[in-house]
Amino acid sequence: MNAVPDPEESLTLEILDSVQRNEQLSQRHLSRQLGVALGLANSYLKRCVRKGWVKVQQAPANRYLYYLTPTGFAEKSRLTAEYLSTSLGFYREAGNSCTRLLDQCASNHWQRLLLCGVSDLAEIATLRAMEREFTIVGFYDPDSTRQLFLGKPVWRDLQATDAHDARILTDISAPQQRMAEIASNAATILLLVPDVLRLESKRK
Repeated sequence: MNAVPDPEESLTLEILDSVQRNEQLSQRHLSRQLGVALGLANSYLKRCVRKGWVKVQQAPANRYLYYLTPTGFAEKSRLTAEYLSTSLGFYREAGNSCTRLLDQCASNHWQRLLLCGVSDLAEIATLRAMEREFTIVGFYDPDSTRQLFLGKPVWRDLQATDAHDARILTDISAPQQRMAEIASNAATILLLVPDVLRLESKRK
């Protein structure tokens, strides 16, 4: 991970991320949040609207609501995957994100964890887990050709995995798709999603 993220794409990702988190976003608030001039924030936001990634709806009191469109979600997913593969700050952000999830696991006494996705994020999660009393039973990744990763088994069938208390999403190539696929299995085991993946919690 030694490439530098494209500044324009990084800013676009931050805008899409901000719109997803806050529909009642003002351009002035967006400018402060991104640390850029108001005119630049306005320009990028208008570009996202022109591209069809963001939809604008007028609200009372001369306010506007901003929504991510389906193509906006897709673009955000693409930019996030690119960010995760190039960002110099990824390891720090991912490590902190994994630590927060492990704190949640510890408070619920979930000791045996299954990581869903063979990736750099899975490696970071494993290293953080090793620093504490957690057991990584292995990895679920139907797209991987590996038999082992970090000395643990890699399963392509979710039903074939060893017993575990919780699952952590570590797929960075198509995390939204993997999350939906795991959810479709209707399992009672909770899937934890690191906030570094910037996934939507629900669709408008």
